[in-house]
Amino acid sequence: MKNYKNYLVVASAVVLLAGCQGNKSATNGENGYTIQGKLNNATSGSDIYLFELEAQQFVPRDTATIADNGTFNFEGEVAEPSLYRVTLDQRDGVILVLDKAANIKLEADAKDLNGTSRIEGSEDSKLFQELNKLVNETQMKKMGLEQRFVQATEEGKTEEAEAIRAEYNALQQNLKDFLAKHPASVVSAFGTLTLIDPATDFAFADSMSTMLSKNLPNSKYTKELEERLKGMRSTTVGQVAPEITLPTPDGGTASLSDLRGKYVLIDFWASWCGPCRKENPNVVRMYNEYKDKGFEIFGVSLDQNREKWLKAIADDKLTWPHVSDLKGWESAAASIYNITAIPQTILLDKEGRIIAKNLRGKELEDKLAEILK
Repeated sequence: MKNYKNYLVVASAVVLLAGCQGNKSATNGENGYTIQGKLNNATSGSDIYLFELEAQQFVPRDTATIADNGTFNFEGEVAEPSLYRVTLDQRDGVILVLDKAANIKLEADAKDLNGTSRIEGSEDSKLFQELNKLVNETQMKKMGLEQRFVQATEEGKTEEAEAIRAEYNALQQNLKDFLAKHPASVVSAFGTLTLIDPATDFAFADSMSTMLSKNLPNSKYTKELEERLKGMRSTTVGQVAPEITLPTPDGGTASLSDLRGKYVLIDFWASWCGPCRKENPNVVRMYNEYKDKGFEIFGVSLDQNREKWLKAIADDKLTWPHVSDLKGWESAAASIYNITAIPQTILLDKEGRIIAKNLRGKELEDKLAEILK
């Protein structure tokens, strides 16, 4: 699977200038684009570069020379709307959306391309700037909220912590509202792909994929989003959890379906995972409280070392069923359930249907109290 990095924070994008070679082609009919640029305070005769965003990094596509009056020009063709970056070096740049027949005018100060850029002739490029600004503002606010949340939690201020959580969720909702407002734009396709975590917000990602597949079926960002979601649809809330059959610590095998008739928490963890081990005492406490009331845990380890796996089970007093194929991130179960980070939990009802995902701490305790009271 491709892995588009979060390039919305433009300053963090990695650009490899070495070996950048010109790749100009004359504008050709309806597929051609032009970028007419003018930079204030630019060095006459210096180069300016055009990069295209591919799956892993920006790839050099063209080079132009800045004229005495600060102007430059790019011409070429694109097969589909894609994100490009105009840059003097790896520290600063302007993101543009190039489409067929695009005729873009770009003006900026060479000392701050991104901060001073003015774009005409491309609504999608302007839309990207709006989204980029929203993302940067949201990230700054989230950092402050995260610090306040940790402090409130440590001080036992439950109501304050919940209020901070609600404020945090509202910030994320603002991003989702922005993306949903532009379902026919490649900017929304890229934004959904890079900003929305389907593991925690599958319904929104799936609804965006449906709209984007209708409006932009040939976009590489739409296709990548659909590919990412395809494997997750079998593990969404309401679906019967896919079977897991893996080796047990004693050398036998165990299956998830063996536990039908109980509420089951699938716990993806590993001996080397610090947050997992830190959470284990809480899970042990909840398990001891509810194990005689129809609750079971199915531990799926992403370990590779058998001895370390068994030692962690013993040291943390994890007395529930455990399985592992000792293949780490290549675990068959991790692949089926699209596990990309741990700890992760999936809660099943007595029929094996998924009723909640990624519950930990108080959220898990409250849910268990609700269903097993």
